[in-house]
Amino acid sequence: MAARAESVRGQGTFGPGPFNDFDDFSLYDRCITLGINRGMGAAIYGNGIRIAQSPDTITIIYEMIHDTRVIPLDGRPHLDEAIRQYPGNSRGYWDGDTLVIEGRGYTDKTSVGGGPHSTKLRTVERLRRVDPDMIEYQITIDDPETYTAPFTVRTMWTTQPNYYMYEYSCHEGNGAVGHALSGERAYERQVTEAIAAGLPIPPRSNGMSIYGAPPQDAEIFNINAGE
Repeated sequence: MAARAESVRGQGTFGPGPFNDFDDFSLYDRCITLGINRGMGAAIYGNGIRIAQSPDTITIIYEMIHDTRVIPLDGRPHLDEAIRQYPGNSRGYWDGDTLVIEGRGYTDKTSVGGGPHSTKLRTVERLRRVDPDMIEYQITIDDPETYTAPFTVRTMWTTQPNYYMYEYSCHEGNGAVGHALSGERAYERQVTEAIAAGLPIPPRSNGMSIYGAPPQDAEIFNINAGE
């Protein structure tokens, strides 16, 4: 099993900050992308995947963060190594009944399965229909600058009758960046006031504090009951 060598990016609003400009936020916070494997696997919600095939192209559309990959099947070479893209550049071909997709040309700004990677990342994906309602998906991660050895992740995609992929309007109403920046300024004021008053510096909260069990004395009520 591969081990992560080092972390190459922060956690955005899921981390402790500080938040001073947009570079302190993840691409997920900024509605740009979840990264190739995070898009292909299950996320928080919006896990629909649509595959469209033409004679020389496979198009994969993700519901989450509205990513779309257009993958040539006509044998064209990969783009020049100097060209870096968030989803990399992919080239596909058929190996019997298995679609094989080779990817390279990634930036170091995204993640694979939630973990970091470098620009040396290479991926090999394999998609195989195992029955009329199920596709086996595998991705092999090879990044010698980040992981000690290549490793493979496997998942199953299943059809869901009547599932509808709605538009993912991420930017509309997205307050992650603005709220975190304003919260950071408010925290700085609290620190200044505490120091001036000779009081302890207030603890810094982080995005992960909203997860997990509530405090022992927390008031619990049903928000759907109109109370």
